Amino acid sequence: MADRVLTATVPDDDLLARLADVAAAHAGGLRLVRWDLAGPLDPATAAAVDLVVIPHYFVRPGGFDVLRDLPRLRYVQLPSAGYEHALPHLPPGVVLCNGRGVHDAGTAELAVGLTLAVQRDLPRAVRAMADGRWDNPFGPSLADRRVVVVGQGSVGRAIVARFRPFEVDLVRLASTARDDADGHVHGVDELPDLLPDADVVVLAIPLSRTSYHLLDATALARLKDGAVVVNVARGKVVDTDALRAELTAGRLRAALDVTDPEPLPPDHPLWHAPNLLVTAHQGGNTDATFPRVAALVRRQLEALLAGEPPVNEVART
Repeated sequence: MADRVLTATVPDDDLLARLADVAAAHAGGLRLVRWDLAGPLDPATAAAVDLVVIPHYFVRPGGFDVLRDLPRLRYVQLPSAGYEHALPHLPPGVVLCNGRGVHDAGTAELAVGLTLAVQRDLPRAVRAMADGRWDNPFGPSLADRRVVVVGQGSVGRAIVARFRPFEVDLVRLASTARDDADGHVHGVDELPDLLPDADVVVLAIPLSRTSYHLLDATALARLKDGAVVVNVARGKVVDTDALRAELTAGRLRAALDVTDPEPLPPDHPLWHAPNLLVTAHQGGNTDATFPRVAALVRRQLEALLAGEPPVNEVART
């Protein structure tokens, strides 16, 4: 990019302000434009855009279509680690980069929080408090339980790190088996054999053809009575109908930060399933997200301005 100005769009004033130092350091070589993709850019700016940073939780129907009006577009930066929602809608000739690393801490915090909430039955305490009723149940601990974490990307590793102090037996699964400094990582193909001994299964695996309905009726049936399913991955990694049947039967418990469908419609029966705690895709929905997105975009801009490969590349269209 040394031979011309790099033009990048950012979706809001907050991010624009956080990147002011980069713009100042590269005055004459970098142009930052505020654009939330809600409508077209003016023709002159549209003709110059090289990089677009997508807004948080960008789910507007047809929202990516405006990118086709950017003839010089080369890079699209997502704030999310997941990218399957964007890839089919990008114009040809674009490098797609994800937000790997941005939401690790927030998602891992929530995964542990959801596990504790279900295992210690905190929803029961909330209901008792609303009734002004002193309820003192005896229940299971998290300590000494076997926790199976499916997915060893940056989010999965962050989840494992936060579970370690809870004195649990951790079992890690990734796409393929391997050994690392922390011991053995099982391949996801071993999951059926590992499910019967699991007390908690935490899903942090990307959605793909092979992970779709990874926990289907057959897999869920292999879990022991009282086991907990925690999904902070994508809703379609779990067969919703099969899980609801197990919850309704009182055999399994679950905490879902993601659902299928999503958003979950108000009349969906999953809302009323017993033994279930649902949060509305809040994994990365914290104030830690904004400075981390800014840090990632800063690294991206510095790399492109230096003529280096883009950061967090996941696909090319």
